[in-house]
Amino acid sequence: QLQASGGGLVQAGASLRLSCAASGLPFARYCMGWFRQAPGKERDFVAGISWSGKYTYYAESVKGRFTISRDNAANTVALLMNSLQPDDTAVYYCASCRRPLAYYDSETYSRTTTYDYWGQGTLVTVSS
Repeated sequence: QLQASGGGLVQAGASLRLSCAASGLPFARYCMGWFRQAPGKERDFVAGISWSGKYTYYAESVKGRFTISRDNAANTVALLMNSLQPDDTAVYYCASCRRPLAYYDSETYSRTTTYDYWGQGTLVTVSS
């Protein structure tokens, strides 16, 4: 089970930190990802992190503003979002990869089919 939290309403330029708590799976063995879905749009990749935390991947639209991290001892993955813009408004989902101890390229991280378990989503709204 994945439980995402930390969303809210902020003004443009502000920061938010999302967190995703995992339970019921050997968290440290699985890569993780964050996706987002704006109203009327498809679910898009935001960021991914390898099971060890050594490798991170980002969508071009968030590169340099967002940072993904994980704490395998606490079974959590976080997404720090800086310089938020109205286009970042969406429901944000965390997800765990299907295969344990897998090494993927950036393109594979961006696919929703790479993941099997999804959190319930947390809403981020950025006002202009």
